[in-house]
Amino acid sequence: MLVKMKEKTPETTMNIKDRIRELRRVPASSLRPNPKNWRTHPKAQQDALRGILAEIGIADACLVRELEDGSLMLIDGHLRAETAANAVVPVLVLDVNESEADKILVTLDPLAAMAEKDAEQLAALFNELGQQKDALAALVWPDYIIDPLLSADWTPPEQTEMPTKEQATGGYVLRFTDDQRDTLRDAIAKYRQSINEDSLTDSQCIELICREYISR
Repeated sequence: MLVKMKEKTPETTMNIKDRIRELRRVPASSLRPNPKNWRTHPKAQQDALRGILAEIGIADACLVRELEDGSLMLIDGHLRAETAANAVVPVLVLDVNESEADKILVTLDPLAAMAEKDAEQLAALFNELGQQKDALAALVWPDYIIDPLLSADWTPPEQTEMPTKEQATGGYVLRFTDDQRDTLRDAIAKYRQSINEDSLTDSQCIELICREYISR
C-alpha cells in the first residue's frame, strides 16, 4: 500500500534588517531632544538614574538618527542625555527616516513593559545584592512584594467554627488558609527588610504595603 507523505510546510524566516549604522561617542549636550517624545520622567526616576550612573556608570547607548544638517536627534535616551549633560555618551546612529523613528519612539518602551515578572526570581536577585539592596529598594520593592499578593488565591477558607466573643472583641476576625498566611508573612518579612525596620507590627506593614500600592 502506498502511503502519501504529508508535505512539509516550509518554515518562514523573517528578513530582519540591521538598522544600526554606527556607534559614536558624543557630548550628551549636543544631542537634540525629540519634540515628539511622549515620555515624562518623575523625580523618583531621575534620582534613581543619577544613583545608578554614579555607582555603575553608563552601560547603555542612546538611540539617535542623523538629520540633514548633521545633528543627532534622540529617539530613546532623553533622560540619560539630560542627566549626563556634561559627559560624553555612546549613541547608536540608526539608518531610519522620520516615520520609522516615530514608530520606534512609540513602541520601544511599551514593548519592554509587556515583559512579565518572575517575582521569586526578582526577590532572589535582589537579595543577592547584599547591602546594596537598601539603595535599590525604592526601585523594585513594589514588584517583588506586591506581585505575589496580587496573584495569590484569596478565596476564603471554609469556616469550621465561629470566633469566640473574646476573639471578636475590638475588630474583625480574618481567617486564612495556610498558603494565604504564608504569602502574607512573606510579604511582611520582605517589607520589613526593604525598609530596615523591625518595630512595625504585621498590621502596620500590611497597611503600608497597601498604601504604597494605591499611591503608585
